[in-house]
Amino acid sequence: MSVNRLMESEFRKHLQARKISNEDIESSVNAVREFEEHLEIKGILLASADLKALKEYVSLLIDEDKNSWERLVAIARYCNFVKKNDYFIYFTSILGARNVLPEIGERIATIAGEEIRRRVYKGFMLPPLGSPQENYPRLTQMILDRMEAELPTETCKNVLTWNYHKLPAEAFGEKKKWFEKATSIDAYLKEEHRKLVEELERCMKAGKLWYEQEITPDVLEFVRGDQEICTGVRRGERIYLTKMPYAPKRYLEEKDPTLKRYYACHCPLVRSAIRHRKPKISPTFCYCSGGYEKFHFDVIFGEPVEVELLETALKGDMRCRFANKIPKSKMK
Repeated sequence: MSVNRLMESEFRKHLQARKISNEDIESSVNAVREFEEHLEIKGILLASADLKALKEYVSLLIDEDKNSWERLVAIARYCNFVKKNDYFIYFTSILGARNVLPEIGERIATIAGEEIRRRVYKGFMLPPLGSPQENYPRLTQMILDRMEAELPTETCKNVLTWNYHKLPAEAFGEKKKWFEKATSIDAYLKEEHRKLVEELERCMKAGKLWYEQEITPDVLEFVRGDQEICTGVRRGERIYLTKMPYAPKRYLEEKDPTLKRYYACHCPLVRSAIRHRKPKISPTFCYCSGGYEKFHFDVIFGEPVEVELLETALKGDMRCRFANKIPKSKMK
């Protein structure tokens, strides 16, 4: 699985297809080559390397001030390309929510003013890029505790309920067209669920991750049997939606309640606090996840949707579940 001539050539083609510039392709290949040379010096092949080897390498990059976004993303892309799934999942966990806390501060300033943002973020400093998840919960706790001390609960929810992952509305353009053609919301959701199951089955057969999720036969049947997962079911004026567990294979196998909740939670800013049972973070923070989950409905309905947090692993539930209120003008 090393970057030999054939694999390097294929990786370059993969990057070219993603419209990566020639300069960035060169730096990406060099970053991967340096990583594999590091492993080879230690007598380790990428194909069989465990997560400890990756964590040690990222820690080394931090110590040597070589932990640039470009370098880490390049290695992550390569790991995804060669289906080194455990490495790619780890990279998403340490990079995926990196900018969320600073952007929450920007939204506080927009909604409540710069002085409130300054008080909430006094002394705030992000851990070095590439730091493990365990470095974030206390920082998240500090920000949220100060938010809740400075702002009314509904304002805190409003701040958090936002598209912090910057999903482009265009990504849901086809879904919006399908919704407009559907005979009813129920028919639209049923068809979305059917397409989702087909997509998961393709990923399973190809040995490919679905986002960060490993799809096994048990995971596929878990989703197939519950339309609420990722898609949603309409009851009255609301669409009830349950998040896919972050680590669905382990979630389905796990018997320990704490670990099961840990495997359910997606948020790298808080999930290790579930496993270690500290620090205690207000479940209000999960409205950030609500903002992510409702964005699809914002787009297809053409207006912002009201979302309610029903269950969350952060407060002791075994799943994360939301209710999205359908605008009256869009009921059908």
